Amino acid sequence: MSATFRISAFGDEIAPDLDEQLTTLRSLAIGYLDLRGAWGKNVLHMDDDDLTRVAQTCANHGVKVACIGSPIGKSPIAEPIDFEVENLRRIFRAGEVVECRNVRLFSFYPPDTSTNERYDEYVATAIERLQTLTDMAAREGFTLLLENEKGIVTDTLARCETVVKAIDHPSFRFIWDSANFIQVGEAKVVERGWPMLGEVIGYVHVKDAVLSDGHVVPAGEGDGQLPQLFSYLKEAGYQGTVALEPHLKIAGHSTGFSGADGMRIAAEALRRVMADTGCVEVR
Repeated sequence: MSATFRISAFGDEIAPDLDEQLTTLRSLAIGYLDLRGAWGKNVLHMDDDDLTRVAQTCANHGVKVACIGSPIGKSPIAEPIDFEVENLRRIFRAGEVVECRNVRLFSFYPPDTSTNERYDEYVATAIERLQTLTDMAAREGFTLLLENEKGIVTDTLARCETVVKAIDHPSFRFIWDSANFIQVGEAKVVERGWPMLGEVIGYVHVKDAVLSDGHVVPAGEGDGQLPQLFSYLKEAGYQGTVALEPHLKIAGHSTGFSGADGMRIAAEALRRVMADTGCVEVR
């Protein structure tokens, strides 16, 4: 089976204004958006008027929303799950308005994030909470996409594998982010991680990082083994989206910034990796 790769991008890494985000993406021949924020407002906090404006602006530029980049799960694991249940309902509303059924989420902050040495103690709780959210998604026809990230329960390859495979549901898939793995010290991340997680990858965030100090670089320029990842994805017949989240200037708690020039650099680097590995972009 041949693989298909659609390129999307986090537009709020370009500028706060959605028109400016989409103008830049179209200039880069990118027709998909990961919607995390616009006009300085996170997607979780957009009302129906905001969302209608997003949908109309995207239509005006000929851009489709590939994923809702929600912050769900970037919250304390000790907090009542009802808080994130309500947030997910709001995100589902956003998805309905902008016609997108993919939702990014995370696996919660343990009480002490100064070290991940005790994170295994919270895996079972994270699974239980994510199962509740997955059941909601299944009922509403959405797909949840779990991103690995430092500071949350699923920061390492092993914990990601444990959580995703425990839930084992078509409405719950995994977002692979090489840079985030590098930043928690995972070496040879694709070589080691593909046998563990390759079959559950439903989405890819494209950024790279250097193992020695964790700083973020364009795809193929760090230790994230992006060429190897794309080779594996191609061989596996991957059908889906690869989303640019460059973080080339700022890598913040719930957002990042690269600017228009940074997004251009990131897009060129991604397309070089794809060309070198024989991965064909579908537009």
